[in-house]
Amino acid sequence: MKLLCSAVCALALLPGIASAQAGDTEAHALDIAKRAIAFRSVQGPGNQTPQLAAWLKEQLVAGGFAANEVTVTPVDDTAYLVARWPGTDAKAKPLVISGHIDVVEAKPSDWQRDPFTPVVENGYLYGRGATDMKLDAAIAMATLIEMKKQGYKPRRDIILQFSGDEETTMKTSAIIAEKLKNAELVINIDGGGGVLDEKTGKPLYMTWQGAEKTYADFELTVTNPGGHSSEPRPVNAIAELSAALARIDAYRFQPELSDLSRAYFNAAARYEKPETGAAMKAFAANPADEKAVATLRANYATIGKIGTTCVPTMVSGGHALNALPQRATANINCRIFPGHKPADIMAELARVANDPAIQWKDVTEGSVATDASPMRPDFVRAVEKALSKAYPGVPVFPSMSSGASDSMWYRSVGVPSYGASPVFIKESDSFSHGLNERTPVAAIAPAIVYYRSLFTDLSK
Repeated sequence: MKLLCSAVCALALLPGIASAQAGDTEAHALDIAKRAIAFRSVQGPGNQTPQLAAWLKEQLVAGGFAANEVTVTPVDDTAYLVARWPGTDAKAKPLVISGHIDVVEAKPSDWQRDPFTPVVENGYLYGRGATDMKLDAAIAMATLIEMKKQGYKPRRDIILQFSGDEETTMKTSAIIAEKLKNAELVINIDGGGGVLDEKTGKPLYMTWQGAEKTYADFELTVTNPGGHSSEPRPVNAIAELSAALARIDAYRFQPELSDLSRAYFNAAARYEKPETGAAMKAFAANPADEKAVATLRANYATIGKIGTTCVPTMVSGGHALNALPQRATANINCRIFPGHKPADIMAELARVANDPAIQWKDVTEGSVATDASPMRPDFVRAVEKALSKAYPGVPVFPSMSSGASDSMWYRSVGVPSYGASPVFIKESDSFSHGLNERTPVAAIAPAIVYYRSLFTDLSK
């Protein structure tokens, strides 16, 4: 409660925002988040994403959105929501605020608290989606509703959209992006974010995401006539595949640097341990610096930021304990640096494997290769201004995500998309997709300040 009070009081001191109003908006956001978490919006039997989307529509309409401007569209066992706030200039391209309302599966028996029963405890909101990303969705909704109530009139349309299968097939994500490909830009509230100091809990810095690596899965298959296990042959399918996997596992792709990642390394270096920070600075100056590359590759937190990575993730082979294997397969999972086609990476891996008997197949689902979004001055200025209002003096700089989000679908149709969540959390408290997911309640109040500023500046 102390964290909640201090956050509300801090917000009340900002110019033009009454304390009662700030508290009401914060309480509204927390209430939306708690109710959203209670919906089991998980792919498969009993998926409640459509019900959650319908409930969110009710809240938006109650908050001032026209009923005919909020649509919920069923797709397979899920659904997506699109809400439009018409602007005053019909010719202006819309601003899209993008998120998702589905979550990763969570088994109650594994959690200390039921994942679909929201709990506020010791200053944290617990539950599946507390971090990824029902709380962010709730804060954005509450902020837009507050802006409507205060009479704000955007010049360009503001479109709020929530996909329904971002954590799985991303079918709705692709559909939405295609429908909104005339947008000016996208604020993806499922990306970026702030870091809190582990000891003091004070905000250190925030990053926004202007690019993400491409997800890819490649299937390798070796076949063989097989035979009786008592009569070994010169070539064994499992052994042959294993040798190729060992060569792939030992391979390292060429280190790479982009304008965006260079800016990240230079800015983030000061927050790392001295050895890592020095390596980041050195790599930003010269991506061919072997010492810097070795240091960054040895750190699991930085290896994915300096180029493409590919690792074996699954293997299967044989059909009987007493028979020579007739077939062996493996999956190689890749996270590809922006600017490369998956087909080129698969060809590079095939050269590394150096075995013409191996059959290669791209089995990727729900992914598309995209380049980085441009570092638009208007977006950068708006983010810096918004953060300075919410967290004065806290730096913000660009980053690249190693994971995948709905941003890639917008980039694939030519719309720049930026992960720009203002929610701050300790790295040790980051449990997205994991057990006991939680986010500090104190993050809500400044996030409302940030979103109001950002949404206003980019919709003018």
